[in-house]
Amino acid sequence: MKADTAIAISAGAPEWVEKRRYEYTTEEKKKYNLDDVARDILYKTLDKNMFCKIKTCATAKEIWEKLIQICEGNDETKENKLTVAQQKYESIKMREGETMAEFDERFSAVIIELKSLGKEYNNRELALKVMRALPREWDVKTMAMRESKDLKKLELHDLFANLKAYEFELETRSEAGPSTSQPNKALAATTSEQCSPRKSAEQLINDAMSLFVKSLGNF
Repeated sequence: MKADTAIAISAGAPEWVEKRRYEYTTEEKKKYNLDDVARDILYKTLDKNMFCKIKTCATAKEIWEKLIQICEGNDETKENKLTVAQQKYESIKMREGETMAEFDERFSAVIIELKSLGKEYNNRELALKVMRALPREWDVKTMAMRESKDLKKLELHDLFANLKAYEFELETRSEAGPSTSQPNKALAATTSEQCSPRKSAEQLINDAMSLFVKSLGNF
């Protein structure tokens, strides 16, 4: 019931008629003021185009219901949106060159979209989906997590935090790799230089044998 309406009897049947402000009870005044506040908040969040679509609504409740209808659409529209969102969820994979933080953001956006459409997954389902979406080089890590953690209790943000920490560790090792391999490269270069004279000597012997064979052929 609106705050500014009351029951009146007309021709023996009750009907709603608008009350005048001075007829409001204390409770009705309070409700009316709250409705004004709510409408004001909603108006401030809307752009000019959206405001034109709801300006005929009399109460905050009517405005809110109109906005839901505009943004979410009817049942058929919601069903189509849900189908598209589920397809995104099923096909999502970590892209080549994508960081774990970027994949986290992209995966979480899909989950939020699904949740807004009424579709939710439990912790285990989400954890397994993330693990299966990772490249093969993550298999060792994901297998270890499956063995050591209770996936039913593993929150999505904790899962990604663990994966990001592992990614950081791999990057740190990768950066340290070239510096530790420099001595090996130097050793290989030294060995190559040491082997060069030996190869030259062998070549000289082969050349001498060739000349000897040729000289025998002249007799």
